[in-house]
Amino acid sequence: MGLGVSLFLVAIGAILTWAVNAEVSGMDINAIGVILMIVGAIGLLLSMLFWSSWGGPAYWSGDRRRTTYVEEGPPR
Repeated sequence: MGLGVSLFLVAIGAILTWAVNAEVSGMDINAIGVILMIVGAIGLLLSMLFWSSWGGPAYWSGDRRRTTYVEEGPPR
């Protein structure tokens, strides 16, 4: 789940929780809104935690990516 989907779930959950006053038999719309906000917040948190790990497996080991430059001799 990405940042966009997480923010979308939080927004839909907030709308269902605080802006909708309809009643449906067999469902509690406020509870569904709270559940969507919680799932969106967890997804947002996990996306932010793993955002930095996209740098590759060496990101956490402290061994940053290295760039090697090869200098060639003068042109002939």
